[in-house]
Amino acid sequence: MKAQLQALLMAAIDAANPARVLPQYLRAIADPRPQGRLIVVGAGKASAAMAQAVRAQFGPCEGLVITRYGHQGQGAQDMPEIAQASHPLPDAAGVAATARMMGLLAGLSAQDTVLALISGGASALLTQPRAGVTLADKVKLSANLLARGAPIGDINLIRKQFSDVKAGRLAALAAPARVIGLIISDVAGDDLADIGSGPTVADPRDASAAAQRWGVTLPPARAPLAPLRHVQNHLVAAPMASLRAAYAMAQGWGWQVQILGDDLGGEARDLARAHAVLALKLAAEMRPNDPARLILSGGEVTVTLGAAKGGIGGPNAEYALALACHLNGQAQIHALAADTDGIDGAGDAAGAYIAPQALSQRNAQAQQDLASHNAHGFFAAQGGAVITGPTQTNVNDFRAILILPPAP
Repeated sequence: MKAQLQALLMAAIDAANPARVLPQYLRAIADPRPQGRLIVVGAGKASAAMAQAVRAQFGPCEGLVITRYGHQGQGAQDMPEIAQASHPLPDAAGVAATARMMGLLAGLSAQDTVLALISGGASALLTQPRAGVTLADKVKLSANLLARGAPIGDINLIRKQFSDVKAGRLAALAAPARVIGLIISDVAGDDLADIGSGPTVADPRDASAAAQRWGVTLPPARAPLAPLRHVQNHLVAAPMASLRAAYAMAQGWGWQVQILGDDLGGEARDLARAHAVLALKLAAEMRPNDPARLILSGGEVTVTLGAAKGGIGGPNAEYALALACHLNGQAQIHALAADTDGIDGAGDAAGAYIAPQALSQRNAQAQQDLASHNAHGFFAAQGGAVITGPTQTNVNDFRAILILPPAP
């Protein structure tokens, strides 16, 4: 069962592989190559693979993309250059790379083309604090919001107010050159303004309510951007397409499949409780000759650390551990939860797999590790860790619950 659930995860990841999804958009831009200068910029966990897809289509290009440490892949590391920086908290390497990127966009003409390759993670990697804001300020802001379990929509809306490149300001630097944003979504609803904090998408929304919710003092308001008429944005991969790829594979195995949605969020252990209730209900209804049932969902869950800190965890592993605790060894149910970028919170695991025997004699340890947010530690000890390594893409969480029919 673990191998089959992992195959579903990999089908979901492959559906968002930049080498698979970008070529059709690149061919539509120009064949063989745009006239004038072609500048490639971007940021995110998929940006290195996206840059390599551009190079495969157009050959060596001027430019720079920023990805997370260890997510640069094995392809060409220059033309465009692939820089690395910290995620989820920004660092000086991200600031330096962003400054160089901004320099590449200066002095372009209307005959030039900028390809902006944006994916999840760009909010931390693409970092240029506005005047009066320091890198330390941004690190503290992001750390506090993440630790308190703020939803990514609120986090990004707030972070935009502290940045000179988010909310369309990166694209504004390139005017009058044509800017084409190619974007891989990792957010609920696929709102382009939310993905990577929208460096190519102007966002006039008021952040004061979100700031008040999380006790953040915003910097002084700025004049709104002029309309970005030189910018075209395209969504090239999204969570629902990845869930549908897994759906099709499972249907091919004869399973009955239900997708709950690609935008399920909230506290990881709360969502796990709700899903356990549903899974136990379906298990109770099944008869020996029924086909297996599969529940798929995506989105992004959060973890509120509170006073309990120090464990090695991540939101998907915490969801899986809480799910195991609620299922309490139910014989028919297996599950997998993972982040499609290959890294779930701390540690090197993408997520975790649970089998009916996941708790076995370790129920007390599971409860203790759940309380201390040590989910990765628990699964590493009992063989349930899901390891993919960096996947070069990011369409957020993937969750699969498999309910088998009872034995005759």
